[in-house]
Amino acid sequence: MTLGAFSVSLNVKDIHASKTFYETLGFSVFGGDIDHNYLIMKNGDAIIGLFQGMFEQNILTFNPGWDQNANTQDSYDDVRAIQKHLKSNAIKLERETDESSSGPASIVLYDPDGNTILIDQHV
Repeated sequence: MTLGAFSVSLNVKDIHASKTFYETLGFSVFGGDIDHNYLIMKNGDAIIGLFQGMFEQNILTFNPGWDQNANTQDSYDDVRAIQKHLKSNAIKLERETDESSSGPASIVLYDPDGNTILIDQHV
């Protein structure tokens, strides 16, 4: 099973301070809109999302169908196939998607330590 591009979505208190901090670590803005309180930043293949006021905890994010540059892949495991695999292995999903749908969709689950995992397909 391939989950696609990986990033960490960080819940930040001050997006401007966080942007400056991560720029100092060598990250540059890759996407998002600071006026809407979110930025996607990149350093090599490392991707972080900075989100102010959008969720309560940090999230591990996977994007099926995308590579680390947000380019659509020719072949990938659709989020609905991933969902089916997880459910068949007794993994509880916090949020599911309609398995009869197609295109963009997402699912949410928690790891054994309570960390949020978002599998968010944009294609």
